[in-house]
Amino acid sequence: MIITTTHHLDSKEIEAYLGIVVGEAVMGANLFSDLFASIRDIVGGRSGSYEDELTKARKIAFAELEAEARALGANAVLAVDIDYQVVGSKGSMLMVSISGTAVRYRG
Repeated sequence: MIITTTHHLDSKEIEAYLGIVVGEAVMGANLFSDLFASIRDIVGGRSGSYEDELTKARKIAFAELEAEARALGANAVLAVDIDYQVVGSKGSMLMVSISGTAVRYRG
């Protein structure tokens, strides 16, 4: 499956546009992640625990996007957009939302 941010595929002919597909993942940050992130806010540096959660969420969202596209008979997803948000009370959850257009191409 080709997944790309571009709106076309070089040297491929789009046979059918199958619709918009979406993958979403919401991950909760635990108490220890919040504590260490607060310390990082004060002293500076990267928060490995939050980065790990974002990576997991992104992988889950991409897997959902691809599964939805395959269910429609697609072999590519074009014009992919990735959004990150903090949600929940006190911003305690991380959300990744990915959307794009499922297509079937020849070539």
